Amino acid sequence: MPEPKDKHGRPVAVGSRIRIIELSRSFLESLPQDEIEDVRSMIGEEFEIYEIDKYGSPWVKKEWHFREEGRCKSHSVALESAEMELLNDIAL
Repeated sequence: MPEPKDKHGRPVAVGSRIRIIELSRSFLESLPQDEIEDVRSMIGEEFEIYEIDKYGSPWVKKEWHFREEGRCKSHSVALESAEMELLNDIAL
């Protein structure tokens, strides 16, 4: 498994804090229409990597809570190196 790295070539791991700097157009277009804006809202936000899958892809998750409606939803995204920037290296 290749070691996952951010856009600057710095290694990332479970627990690393990253910022999503972009998401590929092909990925966004592959989503159901009603999910595109939610996922696009993740760009520019900070996340903690919660998993590195067997292909070496780091995963992050965002949750939206609708307390007045009594529901929530979430989206997990696997990131490519060019899509993220490391903010810390505490997990390394």
